[in-house]
Order: sequence, then C-alpha cells, then structure tokens
Amino acid sequence: MHRIVLNVALAVAVAAAPFTGYGAEKDAISQAEKHEKNRPGILETKAIAEEGFIYGLPIVMNYAVMYEYAVDKNSGQFKAPFNQIFNEARVFTYKDTAIITPNSDTPYSLLWMDLRAEPLVLSVPAVDKKRYYSVMLTDGNTFNYGYIGSRATGNDAGDYLVVGPNWKGETPAGIKKVFRSTTDFSLAAYRTQLIDPEDMPNVEKVQAGYKAQPLSAYLKQPPPPAAPAIDFPKIDKEMVKTNFFEYLDFALQFAPAGPEEEAIRAKLASIGIGPGKKFAFKDLSLEHKAAILLAMKEGDSKVEKYLEAGMKDINGWKVGSLFGDRAFYNGDWLKRAAAAKAGIYGNNAEEAMYPLTKTLASGEVLDGAKHRYTLTFAKDQFPPVNAFWSVTMYDGKTQFLIKNPIDRYLINSAMLPSMKKNADGSLTLYIQKDSPGKDKESNWLPAPDGPIYLAMRLYWPKTEAPSILPPGEGTWQPPAIQVAK
Repeated sequence: MHRIVLNVALAVAVAAAPFTGYGAEKDAISQAEKHEKNRPGILETKAIAEEGFIYGLPIVMNYAVMYEYAVDKNSGQFKAPFNQIFNEARVFTYKDTAIITPNSDTPYSLLWMDLRAEPLVLSVPAVDKKRYYSVMLTDGNTFNYGYIGSRATGNDAGDYLVVGPNWKGETPAGIKKVFRSTTDFSLAAYRTQLIDPEDMPNVEKVQAGYKAQPLSAYLKQPPPPAAPAIDFPKIDKEMVKTNFFEYLDFALQFAPAGPEEEAIRAKLASIGIGPGKKFAFKDLSLEHKAAILLAMKEGDSKVEKYLEAGMKDINGWKVGSLFGDRAFYNGDWLKRAAAAKAGIYGNNAEEAMYPLTKTLASGEVLDGAKHRYTLTFAKDQFPPVNAFWSVTMYDGKTQFLIKNPIDRYLINSAMLPSMKKNADGSLTLYIQKDSPGKDKESNWLPAPDGPIYLAMRLYWPKTEAPSILPPGEGTWQPPAIQVAK
C-alpha cells in the first residue's frame, strides 16, 4: 500500500475552521450546487465527501503507486514505462517504501498496462510444478479481475489477452483466456516463489520467460493509432492531504462507472467531483475546506475501525478476506478501502490468506521495546497450504520492513529444514529485537524497538480440512503469540 495516502492525519487545524461562510462562489462545490435542484447543504456536502473519500481511497492510492512506478522517472521508485515488464531479481527490504506491508517472499515482476489503444497479450513460460507462481491482474478500481498461475491456470506455458473496459473484438486463435479490466490502466503483479537465496538464478530464468506485447504485434498486424498523451498530475504526500479529490477526478476519467457505482458517482457530481471535473481544494470557501478535511478525517477513521472489527479475531490475529473482483465488493466501498489500507494489491482468499496482528490474544499491543515474544506451531499444525507459508515482521508504526542485524524479514516454510524443532516436534519462533542467542538464532524473527505488526501469508491455501478457508471460519487457526518467559 502506498504510504502517501495513509498519512491522512490531515492538517486538522484547517478542519477546525468554523462552518460559517466566506463563500467562494466560483469554487467547484458552489458551482455544482448552482446546478442542483436540491442544493446540498454544508452537512450533506460533508457526508458526500466522507463517502467519496472511502470510495476513492483505493483509487487514489493506486494512482499514487502507478505514478511513482510507471510515470515519474525521478520518483526513486520508478520501475518501467507502461506496457513493459519490470523484473525485480530480489525480494523487498526495509529500503522499499512505496508500498506498505511489502511481500518479501516472492520476487516481483510488475507490468503497468495502458490498455487505451489496444489489448496486451501476456505470455508465461512453462514453470516447474514444484515452484509456485501467480500473475494477479488488478485494475485502477483495485478489483482483482483475474489470475494466471499455478492455482488458476496451471504451470504450463500459455498466451492470455488483457483488454480494457471498452474493447470490442474477437478472441484470436492461440489465446487461452481473455481478462477484462474495468479501467484503462491496469497492473499485472507477478509473484515467483523463491525457495532460498541460492535459488535466485532459477527465479530469474522464470522471470525472463514472462512476456507482454500489444495484440497487433502478436497478430503481426499494423498497430492502431496511439492513445493521446496524458499530463499525469504529480503526486506527493503533502498534495494528497488536500488535493485528494483532484486526483480522484483525474483517475475516474479512465474508469467507466459500473452499475453499483452510479449512485456514489451522482452524489460526488453534486459537489463538483467526477471525471472531467476540476475540483480545486485551494479555491474552496473556508466552510467547504473545513467540511472536506473533516470528511476525509472521519472517513479515514471509519476505514480504521472496519479493519479492527471487519475481520474475525482468532487468537489475536485478524482473519478475513478483503480482496476480490467487482462482484466480491458489490458496492461495499468501506471493505475495499480497508483492503487497500491493510495492504494494497493483496490476493483473493483462494490465492492467499493473510492473518494479521498487532496484539496478543488479550488485545495488548505487541511492543519489541517492552517484551520478547514467541510463536509456536504445534507438531503437524503448520499453516495448511498447497504452495508455501511465511511470517513477516513489520514496524508497527509504518508497516515497512525493518532494518536488522541478520537481514531477515520473515520466516517461511522453505526455511524449516534449517530451523530447530522442540522435543515434541513443535516449532517456536523467537520474536524479539535482540538475538535470542546463537543456539536459537535460526528461529529468530527480528523485531523493531517499538510496536510490532506481523503478517502471516498462506499461499494457495488448502481447501480440505484442516484449512483456513472459508476466511474466519476455517478448521485451522493461527496460534496465539505469547510473551516469552
């Protein structure tokens, strides 16, 4: 998830401005109100803005990541231009700060797609059946609209077509499946399993087999006219605090409304927000600025509360399923915003499950400055998966990976042969900021000197018992973290 949008702790001093008018009749809200038969009052404006913030949060967050990864070559996080695959021949470390709760299990390949002119053909190589890989297709609405890979399509080679929302055409011969993005810009996130550090050359060979080409090139035909050049608005942390709805205006022009979006789009239009509109926060009256800022702050608070209550608490771990396609969300914008805030670009439950915790089973906050902790998996009670599992450590404040003396950010199932089991066959992980001693270091997951955030990842979870599925109701449960004695 992108850090930019998370810090909507907002300049609340402005939000505290009185709700009495200094009317700027030329601002976007006032202009919209003039054209509304039922002119929204200030309280209704605030309510719409709050709902719009929740609706738009994942869309703006996605735009922020896309801008840094595919548009701004000087962002420090730039990967590759649109329609070119970027292969990361490494896993993420504490130095990676564009996305929060980054996955450090699977080297990523990223493909940002501009589907306006024509579809893209994604080709994957044959991958060893012992190696898990997946290609998650996520659009600008943060809908996961399809998968290619071990679980979804198998490990054989194949060609797949990704089309934009307005494409009309025949499926060419040789294409195994067509995937339709709901937006003109879209992301293909490739995850390729790394067995151990020595395995990286093998991962690179798989990555070299990932290909993307325009449909015209695949068909050996002349290309269609290029799509118009776009002046992408610059994005940074400070600008998002106030220009949030300007970014939403921009992103929505590439996202045709689905049936379940028509109501919220109409509400937003009534206060001057939407595709083709120019919502300029700086031009708003003081009362409208106050309403918008307070709406964003309260919307952000609702998202946080959903994350606390919207998933099931199992032994202190939050277990649920927040990611899916358009039908999965079915207009539940709060769930979608919570998904983005928990960790944007997460997998569907059937592809991966993510138990998350910041607390003991009692609710006490995990803090590496105050305690040492243990996490013990009973014999034969490891997370039940078809692929592999991991436990990753993050800083509880930033949700970034943490710098540590052994450069270890996670413990995963591939490491089991080098780890020490207890006499009864169970496995104990030592979660603490300092080494538990050389004899236990193989089982050490270094913690920050402060709040802790842990993410368990179960790739391709088993569906037969014991299973973590269905989310929050499964027969397998993550064990509770304990304070070390």
